[in-house]
Amino acid sequence: MTASDHGPDRNAGHAPAPDPAHDAGRRRALGCLAAWTGAAVLWNIAGGVPRALGMASGGAAAAAPPGTLSFVQISDTHIGFGKAANPDVVGSLRRAIADINALPQRPAFVVHTGDISHLSRADQFGQARELFQEIRTDRLHTVPGEHDAIDDGVAGYLRAFGADGRGRSWYSFDQGGAHFIGLNNVQNFKAGTMAALGDEQLAWLKADLAGVAHSTPVVVLAHIPLWTIWAPWGWGTSDADAALALLRPFGSVTVLNGHIHQVMQKVEGHVALHTAMSLAYPLPTPGQAGIGEPGPVTVPPGQLGRLLGTRRVSLVRGRGLLALIDTPLDR
Repeated sequence: MTASDHGPDRNAGHAPAPDPAHDAGRRRALGCLAAWTGAAVLWNIAGGVPRALGMASGGAAAAAPPGTLSFVQISDTHIGFGKAANPDVVGSLRRAIADINALPQRPAFVVHTGDISHLSRADQFGQARELFQEIRTDRLHTVPGEHDAIDDGVAGYLRAFGADGRGRSWYSFDQGGAHFIGLNNVQNFKAGTMAALGDEQLAWLKADLAGVAHSTPVVVLAHIPLWTIWAPWGWGTSDADAALALLRPFGSVTVLNGHIHQVMQKVEGHVALHTAMSLAYPLPTPGQAGIGEPGPVTVPPGQLGRLLGTRRVSLVRGRGLLALIDTPLDR
């Protein structure tokens, strides 16, 4: 298996077999692993509380309430992947971009929750940047995925998508009455183990939140989920509890993740954690029997678009419940 190969193709309903080269190098391992993805997710903010507006069949979308701030989440585009599970990830991304551009209100910005590229190559980052320019929005906010951090950590990612110009891959900003935080929990990623934010980033997060009123809604972006979904596959963040402890005093916290290529949700008090659909390929369900390391799942012709998709969400003042409506590319 070369560095750009991936696990064996499987039919629908069957999971990929465990990777026999479990101890392969980091690039090789990441070439064989799949990651959660998050198609396109429209968020609207009116005073900071999240609410989703669904996209109807054919891509039509209801208009956001007056005074809302709309943004879109995409994730796990895996530009550079080209195996049987999805030989045209560029086409899948462009279909999602078409849905985004057809929204009745132009999103203020787009967030990408990681795995922009498949193997952290400069040409893959460059192609992704060109594709993202097709989105009708003013700004792109990103966080790295483990596929964006191969060999030299996030150095290549930062050259292409540096957030704050300080050489850091975590940052924050305020918009629409909410406080947004982008985190990096893939810096020291190792296949089959739990990722971590690390002491330096947790200290930064504590200092960042110290200046934010507890009544301010907080939206957190991170690639790997901030709760443990399936530890044997490394689907979780080992020091997430420390980060969540810093977030719990706030009245409304929404955590947006990618990495696992399927929709899951967990709610703890005022903290709601969400993963999103993929724009690359499906992954097996957590803990599926017989799988040592999860890899891309190939489905019969015509079914892939039902397993990839977009999510439209809005943040509306005065509404404490977050509604998410996920819409597949093929409806």
